[in-house]
Amino acid sequence: MLDRIRRVGLDAQTAPEMAFEPAYLRLYETGELQARVERALELLRSCEACPRLCRVNRLEDETAVCHTGRYAIVSSYFPHFGEEDCLRGWNGSGTIFFSMCNLRCVFCQNYDISHRKRGREVRPDELAAMMIELQRRGCHNINLVTPEHVVPQILEALPLAIERGLRLPIVYNTSAYDSMESLRLMDGVVDIYMPDFKFWDSRLSLRYLKAKDYPEVARRTIKEMHRQVGDLVLDERGLARRGLMVRHLIMPGGIAGTREILRFIAQEISPHTYVNIMAQYYPAGKVSSEKYSEINRRITEEEYEDAIRAARQVGLDRLDPRELDRHRWQVI
Repeated sequence: MLDRIRRVGLDAQTAPEMAFEPAYLRLYETGELQARVERALELLRSCEACPRLCRVNRLEDETAVCHTGRYAIVSSYFPHFGEEDCLRGWNGSGTIFFSMCNLRCVFCQNYDISHRKRGREVRPDELAAMMIELQRRGCHNINLVTPEHVVPQILEALPLAIERGLRLPIVYNTSAYDSMESLRLMDGVVDIYMPDFKFWDSRLSLRYLKAKDYPEVARRTIKEMHRQVGDLVLDERGLARRGLMVRHLIMPGGIAGTREILRFIAQEISPHTYVNIMAQYYPAGKVSSEKYSEINRRITEEEYEDAIRAARQVGLDRLDPRELDRHRWQVI
């Protein structure tokens, strides 16, 4: 069975990707993937798919914080050329944007997707078909954006996609506000974890993310992600194949705790962690209200340079080069 799936995958994929074999094929062959699907769906019965632990019966379409019931809501899917070079390559990263989110970041730059339920429900076979379409369009990976609350639905679709020939690496593009149970279910499924470590301080996390426990959860989950996949590995063409990438968005006034986050990554994850220190913060979401006036501005050149110095000082030596180059030409 696995050999047949591998052959189908080769037929469906372009030549530059032919040497890669994702780990999830082995899980499929042994039957473990289907067992995980069943365990994952049980998480929805009294929902514990994320740290919110809302315990509503999503199998019966009950909803709570994420406003997502039995099926995932997808706002869009397409080859994305705005990601890191090692993900976008020359044909794009195959992004699937899931609507809604288990955080409520007041500055969210995808506010219409994460807060306003933009998109439509998709059944497992349709989600699988999206993955296959992105593969046929030559994308280098399947990039699952905001997957924290729909891990069971993703796993439910994956065997269908595998049977149709999916063999691209899977990127788990997350806020890091994940449950450990969901991450255990994704162990051996995800090839590339890409969490965003947003805030270090719990008081500020409550104010800006509406999740006081975010820093504690992020520290725990990023450690687990690294345990599963290790440091990022690139192939000979510079494409990401397996490992951990961490994003961090610099905030005005240093409120995100950039220095503490970078120190944690270097000392408790790995000094070889691939880190994208992002300078593209701009006022969005609810930031224009007087309540959040302190972050109603872009970051300064000095704030960016301070973040880069902090990374170098703690020994992080794999900073995303495109972000560094782009910032040199950016007017703040």
